[in-house]
Amino acid sequence: MDADFVNQLIDAAQRVVASGAISANGHGNVSLRVPDSDEMYFTAGPSLRNHAASAVVRIGLDGTLREGELPPIQGAVVAMHTAMYADNPDVGCVLHTHSPFATAYAVAHRPIGCWVEALAMFGLPTGVPVAGYGPRGSEQAVANIRAAVTPGVPAVLLANHGVLVFHRTPDLAIMVGGIVEEAAQAGIRAGSIGGPVEIPDELRAAALQRAMAFEAKGTARV
Repeated sequence: MDADFVNQLIDAAQRVVASGAISANGHGNVSLRVPDSDEMYFTAGPSLRNHAASAVVRIGLDGTLREGELPPIQGAVVAMHTAMYADNPDVGCVLHTHSPFATAYAVAHRPIGCWVEALAMFGLPTGVPVAGYGPRGSEQAVANIRAAVTPGVPAVLLANHGVLVFHRTPDLAIMVGGIVEEAAQAGIRAGSIGGPVEIPDELRAAALQRAMAFEAKGTARV
C-alpha cells in the first residue's frame, strides 16, 4: 500500500466531513484513481468520520481487491466508483455521501434544478439528475447511474440512497459535493416561500463564462 495515496485519501475523507455535506453518522466512501494505473484506493470503513488508515483498501478498476480487508457492505458500492472511472478517463476522485438535503431530493426522486449560481459555474448548468433506484451494488443500480449521467456533468442523485460526485481532483469533487448540498438546502427552504426559481438558460452559460474569466485572471495581489 502506498502511504502517500493512503494519506491523500484520508485527507479527502476528513475534508468531506469538514465540509458538512454529510449525514450525521458520516456514512459514505471516497476513492482516488492512481494515475497511469489500473487501480484505485478506497475508504472501506463504515464512516468517513475519523476514518482509519488501516481501513483503506487498494482495488483494481475491474473491481478486484488487491490489498486490505473489504467488508461486503462497503464492497457492494465499489462498482459505482469503478464505473465512473471507466466512463470518464479524466476523473481522479469519486465520492459518495448521504448529505441530508440532497438525499431528500434523491428520496423524493426529484432532480435539483439550476437555481443556485454555483451549479451553473461548476459544471451543473442543467442541475443534478436522478438515477433510478437499484438494489445496493446491483448491476441495475450501476446501469441506472450510467444512464442518468451526461458527459461533463460531475454529480448525480441516487434514488432512495444518496449522492455520487466525480471530478478530476479531490478538491473539485469535494467542492461540487458541497455545492449540490447547498443547492438542495436552498431549494427545500425556498419551498416555503413559493419554491425555487431556476436561472434562465441563457444566463447559465453566462455564469460559466464569468467563472472561467475569473479563473483566467488569477488572484489579485497588492
